[in-house]
Amino acid sequence: MEKSAWLDQITEEILEPGRAICDPHHHLWDHPGSRYLLDEVLQDTGSGHNIVSTVFVECNSMYRHEGEAVLAPVGETEFVQGIAAMSASGQYGDTRIAAGIVSFADLTLGADVRPVLEAHQAASSNRFSGIRHAAGWHADDGIRNSHTNPPESLMLSDTFREGFAVLGDMGLTFDAWFYHHQLSEFVDLAKAFPGVTIVLDHFGGPLGIGPYAVDETFPVWQDYIGELEGCTNVHFKLGGINMKINGFDWHKRDLPPTSDELVDRTGRYYEYCIGQFGADRCMFESNFPVDKESCSYGVLWNAFKKLSQSRSEGEKAALFHDTAAKVYGIEGSPT
Repeated sequence: MEKSAWLDQITEEILEPGRAICDPHHHLWDHPGSRYLLDEVLQDTGSGHNIVSTVFVECNSMYRHEGEAVLAPVGETEFVQGIAAMSASGQYGDTRIAAGIVSFADLTLGADVRPVLEAHQAASSNRFSGIRHAAGWHADDGIRNSHTNPPESLMLSDTFREGFAVLGDMGLTFDAWFYHHQLSEFVDLAKAFPGVTIVLDHFGGPLGIGPYAVDETFPVWQDYIGELEGCTNVHFKLGGINMKINGFDWHKRDLPPTSDELVDRTGRYYEYCIGQFGADRCMFESNFPVDKESCSYGVLWNAFKKLSQSRSEGEKAALFHDTAAKVYGIEGSPT
């Protein structure tokens, strides 16, 4: 069964359809057999929820084919800037796709990363917010390392931190992506650079495959991530937990999950982060099309709305829109 047909087996009435949402994490790519460009993302964001803006996050897409190798990632910013400009024209609806852009620059360049960051800025018409340099590494062959092919303990290396300091100098954000067993390294990094705005992607990657069992991972993750309470420079993307590596195996079922099932199985991660760190440091994210392997866009955002139903209106506004818009510098009020 094709993925779209599989997902279409579960449809739900959209909850709170007027609530303004900034989706702070999705990708754009055109891979053999997998296309996710403007038409595809608009099909998802147009499924009934009020998505007013989005943030693109790097995924090794459309790098420059010619020129200096260190500047190749700037091609991704140029590519996304084009899609963002198309969206901003209004010809494709009111949702501002890629109103914020998070690209890649190799922080192990140390101080020499500055011209790469400046090139991203020049290519983005002020949409460029910062970078992500994925650090996911594991010794188990069954757990794939991040697409950046990082070495072990990347976040502790001197050259990486020299480049990280440049982000602080330039007022740029850093999206962090790794696996939960690396959380202590991330805590050390966050404490060493309190002036850098950091966003922790996908709950810090709680693994449920290889040597990890889903229910055994949660208490370990909870102990690690709780150490970030005093790191007020760290914000949390709540989502990206329906990937295959998280071990819930939604993709193996005859039917995709309902929003109630998502809440039941993954809700404790959301509840812990919101309760521990506050809505002003948290933002719901789709991580599409990666999480689309497990659930539909409409069902996912319904789950978020159910997870936050006991929260105040101010907390809901922060979780669905305001925290992301502030962190990524997205201007304009939600409509």
